Amino acid sequence: MPAIPGLRPVPRARTPDAAPLEFTDGKSLTPAAMPNHTKVPSSPPGTTGTTGTPDSAAAGAQLALVELVGAKKDYPLGRTVVSALRGVDLVVGRGEFVALAGPSGSGKTTLLNLVGCVDVATAGTVRVDGHDTGRLSEKALTQLRLEALGFIFQSFNLIAVLDVFQNIEFPLLLQGKLGRLERAERVRTIVEKVGLTQQMKQRPAELSGGQRQRVAIARALVTRPRLVLADEPTANLDSETGERIIDLMRELNHTEGTTFLFSTHDPKIMSHADRVVHIADGRVVGTAAGHA
Repeated sequence: MPAIPGLRPVPRARTPDAAPLEFTDGKSLTPAAMPNHTKVPSSPPGTTGTTGTPDSAAAGAQLALVELVGAKKDYPLGRTVVSALRGVDLVVGRGEFVALAGPSGSGKTTLLNLVGCVDVATAGTVRVDGHDTGRLSEKALTQLRLEALGFIFQSFNLIAVLDVFQNIEFPLLLQGKLGRLERAERVRTIVEKVGLTQQMKQRPAELSGGQRQRVAIARALVTRPRLVLADEPTANLDSETGERIIDLMRELNHTEGTTFLFSTHDPKIMSHADRVVHIADGRVVGTAAGHA
């Protein structure tokens, strides 16, 4: 199967003349200077119309955090159509630690794209935190990403010109909810949890692969999301470091109650999950209990 676009959970950029973001230490970064995958949303999160308004009451009533019903996703490829997902049914409960397993091209990343609100299903229903994502406006999808979701990438996607503290602080600046002192306390707390207190002022180029991934995990968790999505989070790490990263994710799942949904090829990593969902040719072909 042709390669499917990877997980890209950041909305389109603001125009270059947008106001710079000011970090806790007084430094600032203009949107024009940011890498493409870190640009600020084009407008403040919000909604338009009745179909674009997330219903928080309905969300609270849902036992499932993620629910896919008959989800399909097709991609045009020249004169043909590639069916990346072919009617997926999946439920992920709150507080679960779930792995998606399958070969390359099986549809794992596409499924994460749909759950991550960066793509919409061609057919079927995708509900995240009680919201039918197919009925949300772009602004409401942006709000859902900022408020409910965290993302961890296999390539880390850290901002090279920012140090560890600033990279982790970045999503809090996008949310715009906390004052400077509150942001600093939130960042320091999560930095301590992932064991990077001594590296807070170092930039990504000065860190090992395992340290960079711990920064990515801290950045995903600093907003206290209800769901963290991770696309092959250990793929670029050696096996020992990869297991340590999964152990850290598992620990945070237990201590913080955060739900994790992640993809992997590695049987050792799968063994840490509560449940392993096997995907092949765009379909769920089986589910097995993990050994956590």
